Formats: sequence, C-alpha cells, structure tokens
Amino acid sequence: MEDSQRIVWIDWLRVAACFMVMVVHSTEPFYLGGEGSLIASRSDLLWAAFFDSFVRSCVPLFLIASSFLQFPIHYSAGEFFRRRAVRILVPFAIWSVFYAFYWGEPCSNLRDLLFNFNYAAGHLWFVYMLCGLYLIMPLLSPWAEKVGRKELSVYIGIWLFTTLIPLIRDWLDGGALSVTFGPSGLPRQALYPLWGEASWNSNGAFYYVSGLIGYMLLGLWFRKFGTGISRGRSILTGIAGFLAGFAITFGGFVRRALASAGGVFPVEGRVDMAIRWETTWQYESLGVALMTIGVVLMMKNIRSDGRFYRAVVKPLSEAGYGIYLAHMAALSAYSRLFIQLIPCTPLAIMVTATASFVTVSVVAVMVRRIPVAGKWIMG
Repeated sequence: MEDSQRIVWIDWLRVAACFMVMVVHSTEPFYLGGEGSLIASRSDLLWAAFFDSFVRSCVPLFLIASSFLQFPIHYSAGEFFRRRAVRILVPFAIWSVFYAFYWGEPCSNLRDLLFNFNYAAGHLWFVYMLCGLYLIMPLLSPWAEKVGRKELSVYIGIWLFTTLIPLIRDWLDGGALSVTFGPSGLPRQALYPLWGEASWNSNGAFYYVSGLIGYMLLGLWFRKFGTGISRGRSILTGIAGFLAGFAITFGGFVRRALASAGGVFPVEGRVDMAIRWETTWQYESLGVALMTIGVVLMMKNIRSDGRFYRAVVKPLSEAGYGIYLAHMAALSAYSRLFIQLIPCTPLAIMVTATASFVTVSVVAVMVRRIPVAGKWIMG
C-alpha cells in the first residue's frame, strides 16, 4: 500500500495489537501450569486478571483492521485468494515448520501439521481462523457493498446478543460441564445447550451469526459509517465501552478463580479449570466485544503521521503479521528467564512483553527488508 493510501490509525492499531498479544502470552504462566491450571497466590490472580483482561481485545483488533482494509473485496475471488495466499499462507508454512523443530519431536510435529497446528505454538490457531473468514469474504462482499447503516447495525446487534451466550450458559448450568458436543461433530465438554443445540447438534439458531465473524462486520461498519462520529463523542463512548467491557472480563475471571480456590492458594487443577476461569475472556463474549469497540472508537481519532510514525509505527505495522508469527520463539525464552529473575509479578509480565516486542519487532523489520525472501518469511 502506498503511503498516500495508508490509513494511519489502522497502523497504530496493528502495532498496539501486536504488543497486546505479547502481554497476553506473558501473563499465561501466572495462571496456567501444573496439570494445566495453577495460580500461586491471590496476588498472582489479581495481576493476571488485570493484565490479560486489559489487553484481551488484541485478536479482535487484528480482525477489525483486516476487515477494514479487505472487506468488501474489490477484485475477483481468485485474485483475492492468490494475494492472501502469498501474504498469509507462505509465511505461515515457514513458521509452522520452524516451530515443528523448535519445540517437541520434529518428525511427529511435521506429520501432525497435515491436520492442525503444533499445539506448542498455540498462537498459530489465529491463522486458521483468519483463513476461514477470508473464505467467506467473497461470498458476502456483494451484500457488504450495498448494505445500509440500519441493516448492518441490526446484524451487528444480533451478533452482540450472541456474545451473551457464554454468560447465559454459565448462569443456566450453575458452573457444571453438562453435555458433550462441538462444531462439526468435534467432541468436547461444553456448557448448557441453547436454542436448538443438543448432544447431536451444535448448529443452533445463532450458530451462523455468532463467533468472530462479528468483528468482520464491525470492521465493515467502521469503514462505511465510522467517519460520521465526532471526535469527542467517539472518545467518550470508547472509554465508556472499554471500562464496561473490562469490568465484565476482569470481574468474571476473578470471581470464577476465587470460587475454585475457596480462599486457599495455590489453586491447581486440570486445564478445563482455566478454561472455565476464561469464560469472560472468550473473544466472542460481551466484555471483549465492548472493549474492542471501545479501543477502535478511541484509536480511530489518531492522526499522528509524523517522523515517529514513518520511522517506527509504519514499518512495524507492515511487519505485524511476521511479528505475530515469530513472537512466541522469543517470548517463551524471555518468560522463563524473567519469571526466575523478577519476583514481582506485574514487573515480570511487562518486562517479558516489552523485551519480546522489541526483539521480535527489530528482527521482523530487518528480515522483511530482504528482497523477495523477506516478505515470504514475514508476510
């Protein structure tokens, strides 16, 4: 994209989302461990809840940025997929192979890549989800071209209702994992079935209008109608939305973790315990949706495109996909080091995230400048 075509606030948004992802992963060791779930103290609980809740909108922000720039598509589906394959799939394949050798047993990891990502490099789930959204963009683009503000707002409203579903399930089942079902027949423990769902059917009434597709619709809304909101109103509404969302995400995690602990720390259990703690951290839940909307409403007012933007923000935004792919290689090492060296939980989290961000950003920008191969590696 030429400089004259760049959308400055999207670049700032991407860079912020990259750092936020690193804060999320720097926080994980303070509530994941042991058999899968482990919080050593009440202090670790509060700090983990604070940091992870505060930046939980990171993945949705990437989706909104991508949708804002790509949706609706303005060329053929074939051309769209060709461009996305070069930009997304080639670097993804390279880094998938890298992580296959970086963690675990390479032969087994390489074989498993035929079917899924290497679970040790869990952040790669994002690429599969992104490809799924890209697959339906050409299908929805004719509608997206013509949709009006009212109609689009209605669909976003329906989607926002579906972000209540994790909370409704939690309330109805009283915290028990009651049935087993999953998308496409995947067996998994799940919470209370709703509106057509059953042990033999996961495709309930809201299945096709729920999930992360809502952020694609939000990106479209901000692209088509977001310019009509005044700066002051946008900032105030953004702050209010963010704080409301943060209260839901933070409060929900703390309440569930304290209930598991029963006032006694450390609290430890299988990974499904942590999954329950994370109920309000789900990307398709209400708190995260409100925080995401709040961040976008605030950041879309950024107009700073001076020297710092050109020298730092723009190159980092261009390398953002590569930064995301590569960051776990550095962050895992930094996390082990700083958890041992720094006894203060919030400081350990922020030092790990910052060191990882700086290291990987420098490497990604430098590698991306290598002719041809650089963009194949870093996107």
